[in-house]
Amino acid sequence: MSHKAGFVSIIGKPNAGKSTLMNALVGEKMSIITPKAQTTRHRIMGIVNDEDHQIVFSDTPGVIVPKYSLQESMMNFVQGSLVDADIILFVTDINEKHDENDVIEKLLNTTAKVAVLINKIDKSSEEEVFAKIEYWKEKLNPEAIFAMSALLGYNVPPVMDYIKERLPIHPAYYEKDELTDKSMRFFASEMIREKIFKLYDKEIPYSAEVIVTSYKEEPNITKIAAEIIVERDSQKNILIGKAGSMIKKVGTYARQDIEEFIGGKVFLELFVKVIPDWRSKKNHLKRFGYED
Repeated sequence: MSHKAGFVSIIGKPNAGKSTLMNALVGEKMSIITPKAQTTRHRIMGIVNDEDHQIVFSDTPGVIVPKYSLQESMMNFVQGSLVDADIILFVTDINEKHDENDVIEKLLNTTAKVAVLINKIDKSSEEEVFAKIEYWKEKLNPEAIFAMSALLGYNVPPVMDYIKERLPIHPAYYEKDELTDKSMRFFASEMIREKIFKLYDKEIPYSAEVIVTSYKEEPNITKIAAEIIVERDSQKNILIGKAGSMIKKVGTYARQDIEEFIGGKVFLELFVKVIPDWRSKKNHLKRFGYED
């Protein structure tokens, strides 16, 4: 059999379950998952290899109408992944309202193969699922439609089979032992950011960015220092908490996750810094890896 390799983009609106799907397909925790929308800010690649295939998955930010520079940059990552894709998995939540016209426009104009994945069907009736399948047949007429639950792993293997069948014949794009195009620094910063999304309410998660300033692998321990950037002093105070109680929680939970991810001991130091309005400032966005 000839070797097949290709790019698969996972797109959809915030909270459709794209990151859960990505992690289920890759078999590793690549993308951070929280119940809050717009958790994914970058395009994250996860690479799956077997003897005859290399699948390069891209998890992208949820599709939104951008309101400031950070969101514009996030939508550029989505656009880039559509241009590269051999196959597009459009993930839609069974309960989603159908105002995805901007996305549908993109999908109707692509040369890539498109599959619609109706996610989170575990709490839905057969009638609801059937109605949604009919809706997407009419609206998009994709090559395939899968009703699934990424969280429970229901119907994930058929999606994988579909992808393998339709990959173009091509040599591998990446070394066979590579899992992702991102560095350990990136994953450390994402794990810290995930804890901020889980532990804080309101605007804190959306106003926060995490930058790993130092990552040193020593014989028995990895030492990591990171800055959490926020936009206002009041946010800094909430983030730190009374006598440092909240920042300590973030540090403890993030350190446990990073230790599990790298399979070794970690010493993690966190600092909080205020940069007013960083989400709208191109120079800061560039420094934080958002501007191409």
